[in-house]
Amino acid sequence: MKKQKNLIVILLLVGLIGWGLMDVRGQSGNEPNSETTVVDVEVGLNQGNLAPDFELETLEGEPLKLSDFRGEKVILNLWATWCPPCRAEMPHMQDYYEKHKNDGVTILAVNLTTQERNKDAVRPFVYEEFQLTFPVVLDVDGDIGAMYQAYSIPTTYVIDTEGFVQNKVIGPMSYEMMETMINNIN
Repeated sequence: MKKQKNLIVILLLVGLIGWGLMDVRGQSGNEPNSETTVVDVEVGLNQGNLAPDFELETLEGEPLKLSDFRGEKVILNLWATWCPPCRAEMPHMQDYYEKHKNDGVTILAVNLTTQERNKDAVRPFVYEEFQLTFPVVLDVDGDIGAMYQAYSIPTTYVIDTEGFVQNKVIGPMSYEMMETMINNIN
């Protein structure tokens, strides 16, 4: 009988120690508890993914990051000067930007500089021909065009205020398309 009591006491102690270890492990962060929130954010190009961040230089040589625009709705446009559909959408983009730039909306135009036939054509395209006032950055190494899968241009991503991809458009965008897409996101 004494042996049975000792065995029960030993089993109880082992059980309590095991339970205590599990409780400590749960509170150490290895397992979520009621006070822990786990957020799983996937960076990528699909709708609902966090848009991959990047940093490029403007025509003036100033560094600019996509994440600098967090809190604003972003139309991220990848283009080249020689591209007829890119040329066709630029006046619409400029008109849209001028009307909505104070409404928490920006257009970030990424020139695919590695695809340019004449790299010296970018500056006159932006400032003289189309008189663009939205931010234009240069993808001189082609990394961002590849990252954003700009295999056909123009390629445009609509990104919400938290940095998540909401739409992808291949081909030129009209003023009405931009307005509809931007109005449908936070």
